[in-house]
Amino acid sequence: MGHYVPHTDAEIAGMLDFMGLSSIDDLFTVVPEALRLIAKGDGEHGRRFLDIDDGISEPDVAVALDRLANANVACGPGLVCFAGAGAYDHEVPAAVRRVAFRSEVVTAYTPYQPEVAQGVLQVLFEYQTMIARLTGLEVANASLYDGATATVEAVNLAVAATGRSRVWLSQGVHPTWRATVHTMAKGTGHDLREIALQDGLTNWPTGTGAAGDAPGAVVVQYPNHLGCIEDVAEARATADRHGALLIVVMDPVAGGLLASPGSLGADVVVGEGQPFGTPLSFGGPYLGLFACRLDLVRRLPGRLVGETLDVEGRRAYVTTLRTREQDIRREKASSNVCTNQTLIAVVCAIQLAWLGKSGLRELALRCARATRYLREAVTGIEGVKMAVGAPTFREFALRLPIGADLVVERMAEEGFLAGVALGAGHDDGAYGEGLLVTATERRTRDEIDAYAHALEKVIR
Repeated sequence: MGHYVPHTDAEIAGMLDFMGLSSIDDLFTVVPEALRLIAKGDGEHGRRFLDIDDGISEPDVAVALDRLANANVACGPGLVCFAGAGAYDHEVPAAVRRVAFRSEVVTAYTPYQPEVAQGVLQVLFEYQTMIARLTGLEVANASLYDGATATVEAVNLAVAATGRSRVWLSQGVHPTWRATVHTMAKGTGHDLREIALQDGLTNWPTGTGAAGDAPGAVVVQYPNHLGCIEDVAEARATADRHGALLIVVMDPVAGGLLASPGSLGADVVVGEGQPFGTPLSFGGPYLGLFACRLDLVRRLPGRLVGETLDVEGRRAYVTTLRTREQDIRREKASSNVCTNQTLIAVVCAIQLAWLGKSGLRELALRCARATRYLREAVTGIEGVKMAVGAPTFREFALRLPIGADLVVERMAEEGFLAGVALGAGHDDGAYGEGLLVTATERRTRDEIDAYAHALEKVIR
């Protein structure tokens, strides 16, 4: 028998004898002949073969997988990262991972039984508190899968709360996240309208329009996908004109320097928590941040951890709200998410606690200063220009004299992950051969100077 096949020939024969069958094929006689596939070597006239290669040994599989894995080039000394667009190469202090894997906060069991999960529940409660403070809103959940799915859940909440399915979605929202919302809308019937950018900022429609055209949700990113700092107050005014909820997609690192979205009038704030404690990891797993006003709490997706007292009067933690389960909205729930990214949220909470207010401000300042130095270095190169004129925070879009995809390819040969080529999600072509670049606190002056030198070389 194969290494991973749990049943012996004798056990299979015993099962067939008990069932009064002569072969395994007899189990599938209810499936029409035309729909059945068979293994190679057992064919009969008119039957189709399962077109897969013969199996290989376990060591050979390991070698093949290693070969595939080694085709990836990780960010590090061999590939210095200047790419952002929602996933950033930040420092992860050794203390963060050391604390995150302590037995008090690591559990393999979902925390429905609080008596065995007090450690992880307490950390999630503290995580929620820090995210609420960071976003400027009253309540945050215990996390979602990533920033894109958090955006989808925010749209669902707003549509359910307002009773209107029309959504105004700024084109400054990350293209992949917008695509995720569009995918959701194909199943839910949400009516999406994308609002174009003008010189890097959302050009919101003025006036109120027809009553039947009013959106139930207005979605803006702050700073937006191009790194430009959107005017959240203008987005709030747009939402107010139509009686819509305002959803702000937030860069959490920007919270160290910029006013919180909640203080600017956001009803719901979502974001990607990867910058706090999670390395790039080839794209995941990441962490969806989600916060909202208190009066929306019973529409909050996912899991909410609360503080209470046990029978002996001691402080204790429990899952207070779980939207999908029937202790909340039942069939009226706007979400069926019933879980969260616990380990990633624990790591995020530990790094936020490690940073504190002053540390978060210092992190944001170092990113902003490194990005400014990078901008000055690359825009001094002939043929390289800023794509938009709006103020930016920690990433910016460049116009290049040659294709951005080609630049990324050539820069990799020079030892740099050059940035993210623009194009997807920007159908008007306003950014030409655009390249979105960033510099986190990890980038040194020497690395930035070397990047600029290499960029000048590859565009010639």
